[in-house]
Amino acid sequence: MRIVSVFGAAALAGYTIGIRVVVFLILPSWGLSNAAATLVGQNLGAKKPERAEQAVWRTGFYNMLFLGSVGVFFIFMAEPIARLFTQDPAVVPLAATCLRIISYGNIGYACFMVMIQAFNGAGDTITPTIVNFFGFWLFEIPLAYWLAIPMRLHSNGVYYAVAIAESSMAAASVVLFKRGKWKTQKI
Repeated sequence: MRIVSVFGAAALAGYTIGIRVVVFLILPSWGLSNAAATLVGQNLGAKKPERAEQAVWRTGFYNMLFLGSVGVFFIFMAEPIARLFTQDPAVVPLAATCLRIISYGNIGYACFMVMIQAFNGAGDTITPTIVNFFGFWLFEIPLAYWLAIPMRLHSNGVYYAVAIAESSMAAASVVLFKRGKWKTQKI
């Protein structure tokens, strides 16, 4: 938000509208991700790690299908959605751009949420902490600054940074998940 505010009130308003719409419509995805945590914990407790892994992959697939569909909807319907919240001709295109660009990362974000919750369900809270710390603090924020200001993409740079960072954290989480260390946690 601090980086976007550099580009004026209209950019900040567009960002606020876009992010609030995104957060509202990913609530079901968060619920599905939380189910992955429950399924992992239950299956590890029952000494069925393969079933836990299968549940995570299946939950991830459905979550990516859901958020991917939401992303496609946002890409094509961004302006009408933005107009539900403002008629300001300076803000509508900025909010629509925010929705579109962030939606490019929806599939990665859906995968990331499930993977992180799978680690939590296994009792491994260190892995999500490390992924979040490096992904958000050491990657996303500097990338947002670099794309927005030195690369002169303005607020769009922040949106691209979100999509890139979420997808990168999803990839890192999948690699860590495939290693299987989470299966050794005692529940």
